[in-house]
Amino acid sequence: MSQIDSKEENEFKDYNSQRSRLILPEYGRHIQKMVDYVSEIDDPVERDRMARILISVMGNLNPHLRDINDFKHKLWDHLHVISDFKIDINSPYPKPSRESISEPPKRIDYPSHPIKIKHYGRVIEQMVKDVADMEEGPIKTFYITSVANQMKKAYLTWNKDAVNDETIIKDLKVLSGGKIQLSLTTKLMDTREFKPSNASNTSNNNKRKHQKGGRKK
Repeated sequence: MSQIDSKEENEFKDYNSQRSRLILPEYGRHIQKMVDYVSEIDDPVERDRMARILISVMGNLNPHLRDINDFKHKLWDHLHVISDFKIDINSPYPKPSRESISEPPKRIDYPSHPIKIKHYGRVIEQMVKDVADMEEGPIKTFYITSVANQMKKAYLTWNKDAVNDETIIKDLKVLSGGKIQLSLTTKLMDTREFKPSNASNTSNNNKRKHQKGGRKK
């Protein structure tokens, strides 16, 4: 192939480096071209009609957006962004500004309150506080026992060896700020109830061994 033929061939090739930048790459170049086409339609009625069709296509290409609240609003915002805010349409939502889209997300403050006993976690600590503030009665007693058993389960996740009920009862007192004081003789759920039973696995293993042994002659 001559250098001239090679040069002519390269002129017909479409390289990514020669293409315009994709504003929202997740939609791909075809959507980008469709948005550019719709933006240049002179008839405003036809332009609006084509924009709604394009919104449906964009939604089908990104079904994960359906999990987002008001995902239709998100699609219309994306349409404006892909057009570089140049498309003139009657959107059912206010047209976003370039500044609002480029604005960084608001900072979410990390909880600064330290966890008293880390292996129980923040959720159990909050549960203990909520139960401690309940009115006295059988319902509160039930919840205290339930939270104590949940603490025991969490403890065994952190330390798989063993845990005695006295440790849980003392920790419960600490987490509640002294508001919940169970008797040290209180019996919680047995440790074995928190651990998966191996009986079914042992039975299945024995059955397999028996079947293998039965095939031998």
